Parts: sequence; C-alpha cells; structure tokens
Amino acid sequence: MTSRVTLVSPATSPSLRQARFYDGDSIDEVGATRAREAAGSLRAPARVVASPSARCRQTAAALGLDGVETPELAGLDVGHWRGRTLEEVAATDPAAVGRWLADPGWAAHGGESVRDVCERVGRWLGTAQDTDGRTVAVVEPEVVRAAVVQVLGLPPTSFWRLDVAPLTATELSGRAGRWNLRLGQPLPRSATASVG
Repeated sequence: MTSRVTLVSPATSPSLRQARFYDGDSIDEVGATRAREAAGSLRAPARVVASPSARCRQTAAALGLDGVETPELAGLDVGHWRGRTLEEVAATDPAAVGRWLADPGWAAHGGESVRDVCERVGRWLGTAQDTDGRTVAVVEPEVVRAAVVQVLGLPPTSFWRLDVAPLTATELSGRAGRWNLRLGQPLPRSATASVG
C-alpha cells in the first residue's frame, strides 16, 4: 500500500506578508484570489485535513476543499512572540532569538520548541502512512518544514533553513516505513479558472 500526502501551504495573509509570527489573521484578497484560481488543480484526494488556523481553513475553502481540522498539524506555537516580527523580538531580546534559532529544544517564549513540532508532525506522518489513498493537507509553513525534516531524517537544526512559499505543494509518497519527497510545486491555475 502506498500512501500519498500533499502538503499545501496557505495563501498570503497580512502576517505572512509582514513576516510576523502568525496571529490568527485571515488570508488577504490576493491570496484568496490565487487560491480560487488554483481550485481543481490538485488530484482528487480521499481525505482533506487542515491546520486549525483561520488562514489554512480559508485556503482550503478557496481551493474548494472541505478539510477536517487536525490539531497535530497546528503551526509552531511561539507563545508571547505571537503577532510580533522577528526583528521586534530581536530588538528587545537578541539572546533569546539567537538561542531559539540555534537550539531546536528551546521554548522559553512560552510556546513549543522546534523539536516538539517536528516530533508532533512525525507522529501524524506515521499514522498517515498507514492510510491508503491520497491525503491533501492544507498546513502552516512550519508543518511543511517539520515534515521535510522528519521524512529526510534531517537534524532539527535544519528546520529554519527550509523556505516554504505560499500556495505551494510538497508531495510525499510512503510505503513500508519510508517516505519519498517532491518539494514545493506552485499550485497551477486550474483549467476552469476565469481569466482577468
């Protein structure tokens, strides 16, 4: 049995455009339009899941997908840094930012560590590999990063070296305890998308 998982990153939102830690905002009109244009471009899934965030739920809906919120696929909880830019945090506590970027086990911001999110996503991938058919998962960029770290057996320190663009698809196919990876394909406009 081969399991296939397509991880779709969310459409743009103000926090994403401003490089702020996600604060629960909605996708913007440009992102919603782009997602609607890509509706129907993904292969028909047996199941659809989504990170429990507004922008992932809205991206799924704009893609014409009805996703089940899956807590294991939540984005990285950054605690009291939520809604702030990395530069703002670094201006007030540069040592904390340095430690956070260098130590995947550090979570003194009151949220979760990079190592924790990688392990959480790894557990979900273990259950997904036991599921036959195609799964589309509309997930936060950190979930895509964590999945790549887990699938390739990378050290958690590589987490921040992986860039995930909005509305891209990362495809995993797995069998017998092993995953293969196809990275960040942009979602094409569907044949039925209106022009102009």
